[in-house]
Amino acid sequence: MKLVAGLGNPGKEYECTPHNVGFQVVDLLTKHLGISKFQQKFHSQFCRTSINGESCLIIKPLTYMNRSGEAVAEFVNYFNIPAENIVIISDDIDLPPGKVRFREEGGHGGHNGLRSIIESLGNSNFRRIRFGIGRPADKQGVVGHVLGRWSKAEEKLTRNAFDIALIELMRFLETSQFQNVSFSIPELS
Repeated sequence: MKLVAGLGNPGKEYECTPHNVGFQVVDLLTKHLGISKFQQKFHSQFCRTSINGESCLIIKPLTYMNRSGEAVAEFVNYFNIPAENIVIISDDIDLPPGKVRFREEGGHGGHNGLRSIIESLGNSNFRRIRFGIGRPADKQGVVGHVLGRWSKAEEKLTRNAFDIALIELMRFLETSQFQNVSFSIPELS
C-alpha cells in the first residue's frame, strides 16, 4: 500500500495560498485519476484507489499544518504502511516559486508540517515533494506570505511545476520509482 499526503490548512480562507500547495496537488492527482469524491477518516479527507494492483491512499489532513503528523500517522499505523511507500507534498519557503524538489528522505527544513510528521512517525525516511514559494524580504512577514495570495506570475510558475509533480507522482504510484531531483520552471514573461 502507498500513501500520498498533501499538506495544507482546511477552510476556504486558505484554499489558494502558497501554504496549501499540497492540497492543490492532491486535487490535481485525484482529478487525473478520475476520483471525484473524498471520504473522512482519521482527521483527514481521503480517497482510495488501486494502481497496477496496489492500493493507494490519497489524503488531505484536516488537522492544520502544524499537526499534520497526527493524521498521517493514523493512516500509516492503521494500514501498516512502510515509510518508503509514503510521499508528502508541501511548500518550501527556501525554494523560489516554480522550483519543485523531490527527495527520498531528509529533515524538516523548518517546515512545521514536516516536523510534525517526522515526530509522529518517529523517522524521516518518507519521500517528499516540496514546492518553492519563496521567502519574503521581511522576515517578520513569513506568516502573511505563506497564507497570502500568489502573484499572477508566481501562480503560473507553480501551476506549471504541478504538471511536473503529477508526472513524477504517477511514475511513483505505477512503478515505486522515485528519484532525488529538482526542477525549475523558467520564468515566464
